[in-house]
Amino acid sequence: MTILVTGATGTVGRRVVEQLLERGERVRALTRAPERAEFPPGVEVVGGDLEDPASLASALRGVTGLHLITFGGEFSAPLETGDEILALAEEAGVRRVTVLHGGGDTPMETAVRESGFAWTVVMPVEFMANALEWAPGIRSEGVVREPFVDRLSAMVHESDIGAVAAVALTEDGHGGQEYLVTGPEALTVRDKTTAIGAARGADVELVELTEEQALENWRGQGMPEDVIGFLIAVYRDTPPEGRTVLGTVEKVTGRPARTFAQWAGEHAHLFRAGPERSGDGALSEGTIEA
Repeated sequence: MTILVTGATGTVGRRVVEQLLERGERVRALTRAPERAEFPPGVEVVGGDLEDPASLASALRGVTGLHLITFGGEFSAPLETGDEILALAEEAGVRRVTVLHGGGDTPMETAVRESGFAWTVVMPVEFMANALEWAPGIRSEGVVREPFVDRLSAMVHESDIGAVAAVALTEDGHGGQEYLVTGPEALTVRDKTTAIGAARGADVELVELTEEQALENWRGQGMPEDVIGFLIAVYRDTPPEGRTVLGTVEKVTGRPARTFAQWAGEHAHLFRAGPERSGDGALSEGTIEA
């Protein structure tokens, strides 16, 4: 069978592709710019735009499983095309659908939930990849500057999000399920900077900002006020779902969730001093900050 992964160049989409390949599945990766996409051998890369459902018709041919995201386009606006895409999927013979939760109610997720497919909503808490926001400061100064450094986050490895989606797309028994996906530990900012320091072989200094300093910093970066308000709210009082460890990864995939120390080891080169390095995006599709 062939699985179509939309949002395939995103932080999670790439991991869904990888995990499906590990399971021996045939994978078709959808992107708006296939000529620029880089995937492992064996991945069929196709062009298409979730804002233009007709562009997905050929990509859906022969597909039995479909992974969807809830935001799209140049400005990552909520997708309003769910009904049309799912109608094409039904016509193509798709059986299973996963959708990456985008942090709130969205038209795409609503369409998936109301559909007749065996659907699964994958709801990750904070991505471990969000720590890549610290990489420039760590590389240049060996410093992280953050407010509320004792806040807890049960952040999750992107590969574990991909693994949960891959199982739901290829096995029965996951239809109609919402999976809140967390890592195996609730970590403070101190815990995370310590792990990064150990991974890169050099300590990371943590400087705690006051709330006022954080506001000034974010505004200086041009961050929108609604995003700033959201960050302050969840950093000051992280919701229970963002800091509570669940066994979803092991329950669904049969193996323990990956640790942040493991993630830091995999990305240690991005935190070491030297020329600017490229890597996975930090804030990306479906991220729920915590």
